[in-house]
Amino acid sequence: MNDSPRERQDWRAIGAASGLGCSIVASLLLCIGGGILLDRWLGTSPVLTLVGVVVGLVVSGYLLYKLAVMDPPRRPSIRPRPERQRAEEAEGLDDYESLDE
Repeated sequence: MNDSPRERQDWRAIGAASGLGCSIVASLLLCIGGGILLDRWLGTSPVLTLVGVVVGLVVSGYLLYKLAVMDPPRRPSIRPRPERQRAEEAEGLDDYESLDE
């Protein structure tokens, strides 16, 4: 399979989004499920379930924050170099005036 760089970038974005979605769902289910189980075991009916909801939301928010701020995507810079810099590197010229003819 010979994908273009654009297609590879799209697949990476899809992978990151699906991984984040699964992480958020898993953290919410574990925290809320743990709260429900602890409520049944200790007889403190809605209290620990609500604590589980809050903890799950905090963990999900942290995962979003980590993705957006702490772990920026590592992309190579694709900015084109200015014509002058390219010409100087190719020709080894210090005086650019001779190329402006």
